[in-house]
Amino acid sequence: MYTRSEAIFDVEGRKKRAEELEQKRLDPQFWNNPEVAKKVEQALSVERSWLDEWEKIKRRSEDVETLLELAAEEDADLDEEIEAEVGKLRKAVEALELRSMLSGPDDHRNAILTINSGAGGTESQDWAEMLMRMYTRWGERNGYKVTLLEYQPGDVAGIKSATLRFEGNMAYGYLKSESGVHRLVRISPFDSSGRRHTSFASVFVYPEIDDTIHIDLRPDQLEMQTFRSGGKGGQNVNKVETGVRMIWTGELSNGEKARVVAECTEERSQLQNRERAMNMLKSRIYKLEREIQEAAKNAVEGKKKKIEWGSQIRSYVFQPYTMVNDHRTETKVTDVQAVMDGDLEPFIKAYLLQESGASS
Repeated sequence: MYTRSEAIFDVEGRKKRAEELEQKRLDPQFWNNPEVAKKVEQALSVERSWLDEWEKIKRRSEDVETLLELAAEEDADLDEEIEAEVGKLRKAVEALELRSMLSGPDDHRNAILTINSGAGGTESQDWAEMLMRMYTRWGERNGYKVTLLEYQPGDVAGIKSATLRFEGNMAYGYLKSESGVHRLVRISPFDSSGRRHTSFASVFVYPEIDDTIHIDLRPDQLEMQTFRSGGKGGQNVNKVETGVRMIWTGELSNGEKARVVAECTEERSQLQNRERAMNMLKSRIYKLEREIQEAAKNAVEGKKKKIEWGSQIRSYVFQPYTMVNDHRTETKVTDVQAVMDGDLEPFIKAYLLQESGASS
């Protein structure tokens, strides 16, 4: 039933790559170079995970065929069951199709997502918290472990900022499409006159580095600040200075001076927060360096692909009509509530399709 899909997905090619990686692991000298070995392990894990999902699709396809045969042989009324299984099969194929578009060097990594409220006080801070909920829902419904790393509550409602960590395969590959400014249009619940308000919040997504990537920072470039955490939990919150802010001031590889800040407030001890903040800081610097490399590559290849994240990417309109519009791909969804409950797949898929077309 899925021989054509096997060709489209290049299943044989993936099996061959997995076998080649397995052969490398059998070499007695394999772990002599730990950095290379870890990259091979990661690549093999990606291929195995993809092939496991393919096998699940094949089994689901066989189940549908069995139901169709039963319905034909026994003249049984299995239409509803068949329709439900076909729906699940279609979703699984679409998910694998989406995953097949992820081939970037950092796509397999965990993701760190930071939300900052824009100008506008309470209204923007409430919008930032709505986005935090949206991304948390997206992560949970897609099987990612979502951890709150930093949280600064708003003055009246909502949040000033928050940082979430998404742990799981391809987290950064999916979420990289979310970097940018998100715009909300609605009748404000904080306006007694019932007027429409426009609010903004920025989202920045970067890959979490691991021990296969070395970022060396000189001590004289680093500053550590401690403060009382304003987070949601932990017995030491607001009692002792457990919150840690790490600041790096230095020069990037292109000569540009930069000041990079990362903070963590959600662990119970200052030491844990310091370790988390340092890893976040290195991950952000790594992301900046990757953007410099990508810009240089685009310049050589004559591409006009934008890498900056600061422009407005999406509008969420609650009144006078309901519409979520991604301005990069012109993908429009009228079910605003579904989007706010974490259904971001239409936007992610359209973005990845556009990017794969731009890079081909």
